[in-house]
Order: sequence, then structure tokens, then C-alpha cells
Amino acid sequence: MSTLAGSGIPIEGERGVGYILRAPVSLPPMALNKDEFEALRIGMSLVATGADPTLAAAARSLRGKIGAVTPQGMQDDSAETFVYASPEAANATRHLGALRRALREHLYVDVTPLGAAQTERIRPLHLEFWAQVWTLTCWSEYQSGFKVFRVDLISDLSIKGGAFLPEDGKTLNDFVTRLTAQR
Repeated sequence: MSTLAGSGIPIEGERGVGYILRAPVSLPPMALNKDEFEALRIGMSLVATGADPTLAAAARSLRGKIGAVTPQGMQDDSAETFVYASPEAANATRHLGALRRALREHLYVDVTPLGAAQTERIRPLHLEFWAQVWTLTCWSEYQSGFKVFRVDLISDLSIKGGAFLPEDGKTLNDFVTRLTAQR
């Protein structure tokens, strides 16, 4: 405990009585090698060009903050040349903010696929980016089963109906288990 306190971690207390960690905790600067910097820059560039507007702005802001403290010799923007945002990925951005919120807060979402007349209520379970398109894995209340949507092919999306609780048979783990069993 004395080693942690000596390194700047705000710990108070004594042996046999107990310890408490007082906020804020600030960690020492992180040293990254050239490959780690490139991975970070590519990741930020992907988010800045292909994600929803809120995350894109955050990635651009983060890129500026990291660039300001990057040591000489590590400042290389070649990672930008690896980034390509497909039209499909760009078209999905209008729904990503709402979907991230629904995933985080376990909210029901009503979706209408492109060309469909029927809106269906879903439980969003997982967003995934496949190099060109975003997909949403969900539990469809309408079909009583799992479904995967291409986000760019959703014409309308709205958060309605409040929050849901995880139920056996309707979770992402259940979906993955079913996929694995089918192999």
C-alpha cells in the first residue's frame, strides 16, 4: 500500500484498520511504441470518418489532444492513408447515435427496414462494423427470434417503449450459442 501511495495514488488508511481510495486518480503518462501509435491513429481515423457525428467529433478532438503530446519522431499521419469510409458506412451514421444509446440503456427500438411497410419492435443487442457496413444484431419482438439488420438499410428508427431486462433465450450470448451450435 505504501508503494501505491508513494506513486501518487491517493490511498488513505492504515494496516489492520482499512484503506480508502480518494478520487481523482491520475495515472502516469503512457509510453507507446510506433506500432501502438499507428493502431491508435488508425482507430481514431476510422471513428472520425465512419461513425456517428458525436463519436466522429470526439475522435477528432482526441486526435488533437494526443497529437499535442506525441513525441517528435512518432508524429506520422500515414495512418490516415489506410482509412476508407464506404458509402454504406456513411449512410448508417444517421442511426448510430440512437443505437449506441439504446444498447447502453437497454431500450426498445422500433425499426422499419428499407422497402418494408412493417415496423418492428426490437431489443438491440450488438453493433458490428464489417469494413464496409454496420450490422445490428437484435431480438425481434415481432418475429420472436434473432435478427441481423444492415444499419444502412434501415429507413426509419425510433426509440420507444422504455427499457427491457435481459431474458433467457433473448441475449447476445444466446444468439452466439445458437450460431455455434449450427456449425
